Amino acid sequence: MSAPSPDPTDLAELTELGLQARAEMAVRGVALDPGTPPGRGSGTVTELGSVIPLRRPGGAGPSADGHVLVDGLRTTVPIVADSPFRLRDGRLVRSEPGGGVTDMGVAVDTVARPAFYDLTTADGVSYEQIARLHGNDVLASTVVQTCVRYGESDRCRFCAIEQSLRSGATTAVKTPAQLAEVAEAAVRLDGVRQMVLTTGTSNGRDRGARHLVRCVRAIRAAVPGLPVQVQCEPPAPEDIAVLTDLRAAGADAIGIHVESLDDDVRRRWMPGKATVPLSQYRAAWDEAVRVFGPDAVSTYLIVGLGEDPDELVAGAAELIARGVYPFVVPYRPIPGTLAFDDGVPGPDPALLAEVTARVAAELRASGMRGADQAAGCAACGACSALSAAGG
Repeated sequence: MSAPSPDPTDLAELTELGLQARAEMAVRGVALDPGTPPGRGSGTVTELGSVIPLRRPGGAGPSADGHVLVDGLRTTVPIVADSPFRLRDGRLVRSEPGGGVTDMGVAVDTVARPAFYDLTTADGVSYEQIARLHGNDVLASTVVQTCVRYGESDRCRFCAIEQSLRSGATTAVKTPAQLAEVAEAAVRLDGVRQMVLTTGTSNGRDRGARHLVRCVRAIRAAVPGLPVQVQCEPPAPEDIAVLTDLRAAGADAIGIHVESLDDDVRRRWMPGKATVPLSQYRAAWDEAVRVFGPDAVSTYLIVGLGEDPDELVAGAAELIARGVYPFVVPYRPIPGTLAFDDGVPGPDPALLAEVTARVAAELRASGMRGADQAAGCAACGACSALSAAGG
């Protein structure tokens, strides 16, 4: 006898609860409970028995957190000492003001330190300085860890791309041979299933894309079956053909990240990138969709920069109509960034959940899902709650 079909109302409520939990965790983070036994997780374990999630400190872009699996979905969460949320016995729990503890109804697994982190190249560079594990099966690298827009007057206020370089966590330039060597080891030893390559912006008209071409070609030669996403600014109009070169080299998907479609927000938060007009982004997205195909092109949209929520959702719908996946993430205060130094807080979790749910509905209506992309941020989904909302 077959089991009865789930009530659609119950499923909607479960999805809403999962989205709310993800949104709250994304903004408020989780604290490490020193009394927590290893439980189901497999991260680093301290002397006190607390499970420390695999972490990615600093770096390019708006996200840098601990990596966990929430109900099986890749998730990044800030590690915040005073967060009301804790990981305990493979569950997410919330400490209440009266001293009680509420189980949030989601299972949380930590991610093991990968074996490839313990290796070094022949010239003595740690594999961990070349590429990092994101989630449980995504390899990521910033191939050039410097950016022409990192001067204080031009810098994206949420970005710490050169902070991780100054701390010694990474190297300035990763060579194609190094990336191919690490990718092969990560696939063989740790079951990595996709790779993401991003870059700081260069002075060239290609914005750094030609180095990405060389890196992708080397990786695909070493690990032919590994899907790869590349990320860069829009190339200058006279060098737009580099997008075709990226595809020909073997890239499966591309991210061209705008972060906001509001020019006032762009000038406040990304003064250097705001000098690239939105018309140039749209031309690059359209060409990328032509070259890579629909649902293989993505961009970031950040909640919490002051953009009107209705306009953000409308902009996301415009992107979807173009064949571009809008990867909605919260602004996160990352040490080493200008916004963190100014004390700018993350967004209201309720706002993040609302915007994410509305954009996810637009994605579902279009038949576009991040999980359908071969590689990249949308395919991984860890830094966004869209996957919890069916997007």
